[in-house]
Amino acid sequence: MEVDPPAELAPILEAASEFASYPGLQNDASAKEFLDRFPLHELFGVLQSKADVPGVEDTIVSCLDKIFRTKYGASLLPSYAPFIQAGLQANSQTVRCLACKAVSYLLDITTDRVAALQVIVAHNIYPLLLGCLVDGDEKTSAASLEAIQSIAQSPEGINIIFPANGEEPLLIKNIAAQSSSLGRIRILALVAKLFSLSTSMATAVYNSNLLNLFEIEIKNGHDVLTILSALELLYELVESPHSSMFFLRTTLLQLLINMIRDSSVDSILRSRAALISGRVLSSSVAYTAVDISSVTAVVVAIDERLQILGSQKSDETESALEALGLIGATSQGATLLLKSSTSVARHVVEAAFDHHSRGKQLAGLHALASICGADRPEDSIVLDDAAEESLRRLIYTIAANAPKFKPSGLILSTLRQEPEIRLAGYRLVSVLAVRHWFLVEICSNQEIITIVTDAKIETEKNGMDARHQCCVSISKALSSSNLLQDATFAGIAVKLQEAVRSGPYRAKDQHLEAHPVVMTAERF
Repeated sequence: MEVDPPAELAPILEAASEFASYPGLQNDASAKEFLDRFPLHELFGVLQSKADVPGVEDTIVSCLDKIFRTKYGASLLPSYAPFIQAGLQANSQTVRCLACKAVSYLLDITTDRVAALQVIVAHNIYPLLLGCLVDGDEKTSAASLEAIQSIAQSPEGINIIFPANGEEPLLIKNIAAQSSSLGRIRILALVAKLFSLSTSMATAVYNSNLLNLFEIEIKNGHDVLTILSALELLYELVESPHSSMFFLRTTLLQLLINMIRDSSVDSILRSRAALISGRVLSSSVAYTAVDISSVTAVVVAIDERLQILGSQKSDETESALEALGLIGATSQGATLLLKSSTSVARHVVEAAFDHHSRGKQLAGLHALASICGADRPEDSIVLDDAAEESLRRLIYTIAANAPKFKPSGLILSTLRQEPEIRLAGYRLVSVLAVRHWFLVEICSNQEIITIVTDAKIETEKNGMDARHQCCVSISKALSSSNLLQDATFAGIAVKLQEAVRSGPYRAKDQHLEAHPVVMTAERF
């Protein structure tokens, strides 16, 4: 049974509820008007003394949150820093969450950021935020993470988290060492977020040896879900453009290689390890930051796994192929894969034209397209002679061992499949078309040209765009070749140019319009 709040609280609760329920954000004028009636110290007083009264805490907290979101409300926070400090240590998760948000508002809305950071230092707020991060409920932990990110947005803030005496990074390590598995994962999430903010922050994270926390969690964890969470956060970390220059100085890459090779490791963990390795090596920075033998080691490990997996259908196979596509996205990576003594390139080409496994074929097509240059600038698509010869030989070999006998047959069967496979096929053809031998193959097959120039074949925007880009690539390659001397190829060039001019989407006159049907009335 609900209990009504004391009568003396009714006016302030009614006003706070009305203020909090206002749709959208309140403005400075309304915040000032409200606080002129009910000053902050009065609101905090109610929150401290009457929080046990049903409905009081939620109402006052919601109201304060709306107030602090305004510039006027945020400007008052430095004067009430002790209340923020107390709120971060409150037993109530609702109050702790509000205090974490108040730190973010203080930093993000105030005009004097340096002064705001001085307030944070003076009241020892950063360590309290770490406590909320680790021990708070989901909302409090998320609000704390955002607040710490806000602190880290400036050089002065970085000095709070990574001071010259080196004590604060040690604090993070000590908290991680004493935390539950959930707390440790939250610390890893913080490290990943901080690392991704900027190169200077990544340098501070690396110099403080905080990346080692990932290795500790992955090596010592006994719970698959916890290790997987750590790997997911590591994947998020390596997506940062500056990740490889730091990551490859650690022993993390070797740890991932060991996981890929270890058959006793859960397959989902091996899959994530392969993808993280591929992501790290997808940056050209990787090849200036680490000996090429490290790249080769990843390729060899993936090759070993693919050989063990064989023709079986599995998510691990698809992840391995995706990882190879990531590695092959750069010219250096693609050249290494095609000239490698391993069979990784053959695995990719075989998978690309394996019609018996949809997921495997899709991963193979995209990986092969990346290796062929789909993610590279136009002037970097074609590789050196040895790598190009290896690519040509692989495709012809696979075609010779398949019922289609020719590369054009492989491509045609791919373009005849479902839309998602066709889209990957368009992506592959777009980059292979710049190779003269392949251009001859596809232009010698009228059915391929019919498909790629058919504006009605695709119904989704992505498919329409990919088909049109395929037309553009073939048309451009054909126009700059010596094949136009042949009347047949010249006719194909005209057809392609018309398709390019018509654009990726159906022309308006191609849309079917509804027509009224006139019938005589039925008589009984």
